[in-house]
Amino acid sequence: MKAHPLKIIHVDEHIIVCEKPSGLLSIPDRFDQEKPNLYHLLEAQYGQVWIVHRIDRETSGILVFARNEDAHRALNQQFLDRSVEKIYLALVEGRPMPPTGEINKAIAPHPSIAGKMITSGKGKSALTLYKVVDTYKAYALVEADIKTGRTHQIRVHFASIGHPLAVDPVYGKRAAFFLSEIKTHRFNLKKDQDEEQALVSRLTLHAHKLTLDHPATGERMAFTCELPKDFRALLSQLDKWGR
Repeated sequence: MKAHPLKIIHVDEHIIVCEKPSGLLSIPDRFDQEKPNLYHLLEAQYGQVWIVHRIDRETSGILVFARNEDAHRALNQQFLDRSVEKIYLALVEGRPMPPTGEINKAIAPHPSIAGKMITSGKGKSALTLYKVVDTYKAYALVEADIKTGRTHQIRVHFASIGHPLAVDPVYGKRAAFFLSEIKTHRFNLKKDQDEEQALVSRLTLHAHKLTLDHPATGERMAFTCELPKDFRALLSQLDKWGR
């Protein structure tokens, strides 16, 4: 079993704000309760916790859990009221235009592919505000502010406007990103390599910032989770070879 050390951003008697690495489930799998997940890791260290929200297994970033029933109710109400601000960073194909805008398209399950979502007038309303924060030759780093929490919302919305995540095997073009894609001249494998290793082999999506009212004090609190090492390495190579 792969070890997943906990990275705690904030903890008090009411809430735990933590960083979930890519590849780790947020909550237990409905079919296999023994799969490693953040919820069980937190319970092992802090005792009973309550689930408030989640992010996809292959997405990294920030999550909040409640430590008592009152905090759980208060946080759930904030999510229902959409007073929680959830900011993601996403590396997408191409350059969205205009550079600041919104994607307001309802989302529904795919009619024939289990687990996949589509934009559909028959779906549930979904709104994503976005801002391009950096551009490269063929990619853009965008900040996405999701006002709703639909399944795969950012992935579906950006794919629907022709700018899927740079790495997304379901809605995009690739399951991994290789340096040879951007360093097209004089690219050579290292002497000890038989094949090229991917720079990133998970979704190029990161839950970057979470702003909420503390469930006990009412204080407005903003928490930030910096990009993980693999995502930073990809941006560094794009900065060097993909401008």
